[in-house]
Amino acid sequence: MDASILAALQTARRAKRPVALATNLRSGAQKLIFKDGAEGPLCLDVDMIVGMQDMLARDESGTLQTGAGPVFVQVHNPPPRLIVVGAVHIADPLARMGAMAGFGVTLIDPRRAFATSQRFEEHAVSTEWPDDAMAELKPDTRSAIVTLTHDPKIDDPALDAALKSPAFYIGALGSRKTHAARLARLKELGHDDATLARIRGPVGLDIGALSPAEIAVSIVAQIVQARRKP
Repeated sequence: MDASILAALQTARRAKRPVALATNLRSGAQKLIFKDGAEGPLCLDVDMIVGMQDMLARDESGTLQTGAGPVFVQVHNPPPRLIVVGAVHIADPLARMGAMAGFGVTLIDPRRAFATSQRFEEHAVSTEWPDDAMAELKPDTRSAIVTLTHDPKIDDPALDAALKSPAFYIGALGSRKTHAARLARLKELGHDDATLARIRGPVGLDIGALSPAEIAVSIVAQIVQARRKP
């Protein structure tokens, strides 16, 4: 591998920037594919680069046939993220199931008695207020955000920040009545109906879930559905 290609690949991976490495299996020439461009000596036409960017978006490595020979595309995406707001009883099974589904999990709750590293020792924990935590985490297109507290002081700032981000999934726990009141408050913060429609509320697939674990299953299933079948 060319030293400059290797250095650029390592830099992208350290920065958690989605990248794919395209290698011509006949010549060995390579190119790095990013969602917003490409760099490297391997000659590819625009349509081929677009196709590889689509593979990057789908987390799908594979071989493409080109006029210059087969090109193997190896995707190096950072793991998708699940940001859980509220260290309530549902948070524990949700965090564990999210991790099992391949998500890097971060738990946010300013109530230090709830959000402890001992309780969530396998996951990142933030005791900052949600708006500050979100500003640091910078949710992106590979991020899912779920609020669980029912407390407007905690959930609303998180949802406000989530709606301003490109997160692919936003969900909020609560009844339809609770959700209606939540939407009214968020509308007062300047969000229109089209933006508010991004919030899945009540959160989770309708599978009749009752227990914390069952509700967690319904939420993770809906997140996977949103990611795989947008």
